[in-house]
Amino acid sequence: MKLIPVILCGGAGSRLWPVSRELHPKPFIKLADGQSLLQKAFMRGAGLPNVAEVITVTNRELLFLTQDHYRVVNAGRLACSFLLEPFGRNTAPAVAAAAIRAAAAHGDDAILLVLAADHLIADQAAFAEAVARATELAAAGKIVTFGIRPDSPETGYGYIEAKGNEVIRFVEKPDLARAKEYVASGNFLWNSGMFCFSAGNMIREMARVCPDILGALQLCMQKSIPVEGPGLFQLELDADTFVTAPDISIDYAVMEKTTQAAVVPCEIGWSDIGSWNALGDLTHADQNGNRIEGKAVLHDSHNCYIRCDERIVGAVGVNDLLIIDTPDAILVAHRDRAQDVKQIYAKLKTEGHEAHKIHRTVHRPWGTYSILEEGDGFKIKRIEVKPGASLSLQMHHHRSEHWIVVSGAATVVNGENELFLRSNESTYIPAGHKHRLVNPGLIDLVMIEVQSGAYLGEDDIVRFQDVYGRA
Repeated sequence: MKLIPVILCGGAGSRLWPVSRELHPKPFIKLADGQSLLQKAFMRGAGLPNVAEVITVTNRELLFLTQDHYRVVNAGRLACSFLLEPFGRNTAPAVAAAAIRAAAAHGDDAILLVLAADHLIADQAAFAEAVARATELAAAGKIVTFGIRPDSPETGYGYIEAKGNEVIRFVEKPDLARAKEYVASGNFLWNSGMFCFSAGNMIREMARVCPDILGALQLCMQKSIPVEGPGLFQLELDADTFVTAPDISIDYAVMEKTTQAAVVPCEIGWSDIGSWNALGDLTHADQNGNRIEGKAVLHDSHNCYIRCDERIVGAVGVNDLLIIDTPDAILVAHRDRAQDVKQIYAKLKTEGHEAHKIHRTVHRPWGTYSILEEGDGFKIKRIEVKPGASLSLQMHHHRSEHWIVVSGAATVVNGENELFLRSNESTYIPAGHKHRLVNPGLIDLVMIEVQSGAYLGEDDIVRFQDVYGRA
């Protein structure tokens, strides 16, 4: 029996700002061991028996970063499919797309295991046992969810009332009083947001309880053109038909309506890492209850979580604070208000501030760029291009650029000329000139770019040719 892990990788992770941004969301946050939540999700699914391939549902903006993270832990050993949403429509359309893809590639009997890219599971052995039980139920025609045995009256999770593997009912996020009642009764589980079912059974059940979603995705995938290669399948979903799919979760669309729901109660060390408190709890506390990642100097301070990537953080006489420092933004919040961090993210987005969307270091299909300094009429970037990678053939209306190679080598198209630049060599690209940067070597190309002009926004770009399919 084939098992197909399906990893849902999207969302903004707004409660984990400023580390989580729109173009670098929560799944890509690295933990203390150097692995990201996404990498852990991939290995969690890929490490199970009988896995035929891994399907990832994400979007084009995150595709290449996702592939970079997978490359570290997979190295091409396991086949991967990528279904690329043009915009978010919640989990029901994503699950429908994955089921259609899996049925077409592996048959109706293939078992899908839906995993969130940003959850953490501490006990892999217990998780594998739970999946084995869920797989049995799914093969028998059930649509299975995983229920976490609660150890506290959490109000941030949905609950499942259960009797063995039987689902009695799904319950919305409760207030504290009801959450305490649920936990005390012993009959309720946290709804983990993980699911297991056969591809054919999910398609048949969606045709019965939410035919509008299934129909929209079937048509959408028919109109979408796949890109295939050895161990790779990539499908960018057609935007005009995808938009007709209702924006709804799989819980509402299917699980609360189906007569085939089942649950596997489990204790697997599960966390959805839904706040800085949850992430901070993964770090060992010192004698004063402080949890520190990076370099911090504290005096008479207690029960704080401090995360700093580059700068030293000093704290004097403070208690119960979250201090999250990044190169371009710092968060200071009371631990009791960790859930409200999303309000800062929302305000930045409303104001159009780039700090909700990108970091100073931005990932692109060809590598990264880091903004070193910017001011009136100028911007300085450090650009790193992967071996063999190429930027698009492009042009800017409002800015000129000076390129200086620091290390590696570059092939540069500059207007009608093509140049080969080595370390310590440079070129000047006037506004209006078509240009392209290519790394022809076997090591990373590192260069400094100095922009000057009246407007330096990232949207001042006209692409003529692009190997990554961007407009």
